[in-house]
Amino acid sequence: MRILVANDDGVYSPGIAALAEVAAEFGEARIVAPDVEMSSAGHSITASRPLSYKRTPNKKVEAYRVNGTPADCVALGVSQWEKVDVVLSGINLGSNLGNAIWHSGTLAAAKQAALMGLRGIALSIPVPKDEPDFEKLKPAVRAVLKVLLAEISHPLINVNFPNESPQGMVWTRQAVKFYDGKIVPGKDPMGRQHYWFTVVPLTETEEGTDLWAVERGYVSIMPLRLDLTDERELINLQKKCPLDTVRKPSRISRDPARRAEQELSAAGIKGSSSR
Repeated sequence: MRILVANDDGVYSPGIAALAEVAAEFGEARIVAPDVEMSSAGHSITASRPLSYKRTPNKKVEAYRVNGTPADCVALGVSQWEKVDVVLSGINLGSNLGNAIWHSGTLAAAKQAALMGLRGIALSIPVPKDEPDFEKLKPAVRAVLKVLLAEISHPLINVNFPNESPQGMVWTRQAVKFYDGKIVPGKDPMGRQHYWFTVVPLTETEEGTDLWAVERGYVSIMPLRLDLTDERELINLQKKCPLDTVRKPSRISRDPARRAEQELSAAGIKGSSSR
């Protein structure tokens, strides 16, 4: 199994090093990650300039750095390494729960894999104060990968660890009731006004959601999909406010006379086959 490992914290993050080391136990692993931190880059791609792909020293696995976004790294990494089976993204320094997944660069790398017909798995852990102890976390990472790589074939998964020693693993759904983004005003040393886009802790959670599981010390494993269509609302709208019906194109006859008659009919003009 070929496993490409990406992230949004950058190629030198301790989280990606720990993930790649555990991933190497399940197959051939290679790191392809941004050369600088690209947190909250979302699913942006670089189209205005060329990208570089440079070998980077790593004691455990082969690694490359890219001067682009997390999605760039996956697209470029897959193009430079044939027959990739799965893309792992993380381990992110910071949770990706609830509505935070919309602008997560970590999730974007996994989504890019799914867009390309591969499996994508994003993994994150909160950083309340100090950097996580990744050596202590490795057994939990190993347990998650054992399930997801060997037993599950779903194309897009979001994993969140509560801490280095979780109580177990549970399947969850996305917490969407609240948004944790907040604009905080401030001033620079010159007294000029500026603003920080930051997050605030969420305290209210619904049972069965990713946030609910992590708050109780469990690993949240959430299946996602690329199709954002609200199927239930689509059916309701089709009944409540019907729009136009798309007409199926008619088969065009190869016979010139018959084709001319079809064109006249389409224009609302009656033709005649009598002579």
